[in-house]
Amino acid sequence: MGLLAAFVGYAASFAIVLAGLDAMGASPAQAATGLFFATLGMGVCGLWLSVTTRIPAAVAWSTPGAAFLAGSGALPGGFAEAVGAMLACAGLIVITGFVPVMGRAVAAIPKPVANGLLAGVLLKLCFAPALALGEIPVLVLPVLLAWLVGLRWNRLAAMPFAVVAFVLVLVFGVDMDGVAPVSGALLPDLALVTPVFTWQALISVALPLYLVTMAGQNIPGFAVLDLNGYRVARQPMLFKTGLVSLAIAPFGSIPVNMSAITAAIMAGEDAGPDPARRYWAAMICGLAYIGLACMAGLVAALTSVAPAALITAVAGLALIPALVGSLSAAFSVPGQLEGPALTFLIAASGMTLMGISGAFWGVLAGTIVWVVKTRATAG
Repeated sequence: MGLLAAFVGYAASFAIVLAGLDAMGASPAQAATGLFFATLGMGVCGLWLSVTTRIPAAVAWSTPGAAFLAGSGALPGGFAEAVGAMLACAGLIVITGFVPVMGRAVAAIPKPVANGLLAGVLLKLCFAPALALGEIPVLVLPVLLAWLVGLRWNRLAAMPFAVVAFVLVLVFGVDMDGVAPVSGALLPDLALVTPVFTWQALISVALPLYLVTMAGQNIPGFAVLDLNGYRVARQPMLFKTGLVSLAIAPFGSIPVNMSAITAAIMAGEDAGPDPARRYWAAMICGLAYIGLACMAGLVAALTSVAPAALITAVAGLALIPALVGSLSAAFSVPGQLEGPALTFLIAASGMTLMGISGAFWGVLAGTIVWVVKTRATAG
């Protein structure tokens, strides 16, 4: 189950990570480096947490965070400014780990508003499969059909099937004439980025990245462990994921965090009859991620020859379940629809105000509407 969790977690979202780094202005070498350290980070952190806590603590990279980056425009300072924002986000996670009031502040954001933010962040990338189907149908249709076959067989198989089809399309369907030969090197040429810190990047990228990582990954990840009967010390685990995120951010890596999907694979009965020994699945998963990290150079090189629309189509397919779940949760309170709707629309619009992205303004506007309506109802 640990090997299955690693394969599903990686296959379902590596394209999203690469799309996010590319949208932030990363060069091919920087994107490959970011993928390497993101994969290595979740492997090392998963091992660290599972060994020290003796619970199946699943760690993943911030998939909704990568989707947020993919849907955002490049910052004026380029990838260096984006790296500064990722460092700031990691710093916020570290602070949350030892300052409980930070965690309570995030938890105080109404859950439907937080889910409206997540849905708005995901929406643009979820359009990609349909747009790519109209642009390059011959290449995208086999991926969609493979995804459907996998979905019909087992929900967890949908994205691995789609990735296999993606590779076959690259081999047999993409014209390689004029394309530089793909390097066979497994490891990328590591590229350290000197970060640039600005207030604009802090508010429009770091803060929304932190919020979607907390609301979209950490909180559901802890909830899955709770549902399976594991006692979770949230603050120390947040602190450790924040430290690992801080260590890998200078290399252009998105944050790592608790995972819900892979935790569900490794914390249930399928991972073994004895709950006290299921942490072995998380240890094996961590080791598998470290092994997959060593293939980052080859993965990035292969995807670099694919049409950009095909890459984003694969990424969009992986996010459809998250989009559906966040939309359902955003509009789950019948008397409070306007706040989540406003958050969703502003975040999805791609607007900026005073140089700050719509993700921040969406949460602010949605929370204000929610509080006003709550007090009006109470009055």
